[in-house]
Amino acid sequence: MKSKVVFADERVKKAFEKLKNSKTEDKKLREWLERAFGDLEENPFCGIQIPKRLIPKEYHKRFGKLDNLWKYNLPNAWRLIYTIKGSNVIILLIILEWLDHKNYERKFKY
Repeated sequence: MKSKVVFADERVKKAFEKLKNSKTEDKKLREWLERAFGDLEENPFCGIQIPKRLIPKEYHKRFGKLDNLWKYNLPNAWRLIYTIKGSNVIILLIILEWLDHKNYERKFKY
């Protein structure tokens, strides 16, 4: 089945596009994200599923009811957070956000 990466909303898309014209560290983050998008299109389930009880309420408010949540570990302890929606034709990998490890732990209360 074909998979496609999309952004959850315009804010996430603009944040990704902004990385292209920023300083060196952010350009590296963009490269890591692009590589992750390729990996996810190849295998949507290559990330680590986050238990439903740990899905932040903030995500439900911002993105609607989420049935699943996944994280993909990026270099330098960054995390890519996404959800999977599917049909008989295509699997959509919806990118919700990426955050550093400190903010990831804070958001998921680890």
